[in-house]
Amino acid sequence: MSKRRGLLIILSSPSGAGKSTLAKRLRAWDPSIRFSVSATTRKPRAGEVDGKDYYFLSEESFKRMVNEGEMLEHAHVFGNYYGSPKTPVQEAINSGEDVLFDVDWQGEVQIRNSDLAQHALSIFLLPPSIPELRRRLIERGTDSEETIGARMEKSWAEISHWGYYDFVLINDDLDRTEENLKSIVTATRLRRTQQPSLLAHVRALQAEFEELS
Repeated sequence: MSKRRGLLIILSSPSGAGKSTLAKRLRAWDPSIRFSVSATTRKPRAGEVDGKDYYFLSEESFKRMVNEGEMLEHAHVFGNYYGSPKTPVQEAINSGEDVLFDVDWQGEVQIRNSDLAQHALSIFLLPPSIPELRRRLIERGTDSEETIGARMEKSWAEISHWGYYDFVLINDDLDRTEENLKSIVTATRLRRTQQPSLLAHVRALQAEFEELS
């Protein structure tokens, strides 16, 4: 058995709050942290590999997994189903590997209601201000004005659910937020539920104590 159980790390934010950058920095800090591979019913795109980019499933198989409780979270987006299969995450947790999830608040709630909830760590990233959020989206240079407007409209729906999360970080300084994020992960790895060897150690202490009596 691993010395510790892995974490199910949920990182959420509105677009432009720095989630992707911080996820990359977190994995650069500890390359053993891996992204969760989602399942989808959409067709593979050129170059995508089953089991690496996504688990590509038929709609029938996907719905069967949902009904059998084999999806930690799932959603229907633009005509296709997306979700997080439970078995690979359970195997990672048992072997002491942390799995990073990029899901919205609805996915966080579903994971919180799953039987892996005790291993979950959820972190929400807030922007320092709404004007700054818009500035960051514009500065990325990847979206049209219409898309930026749509992202801004959606941002409050995301922000309004900040209270569901274990930790909330205001990303007003990227380096400081990164350090706080790493501190949270480090501390949560030491949570009692993540240390399966503690019980045996306490029992050994008890036996030693009884020998002295």
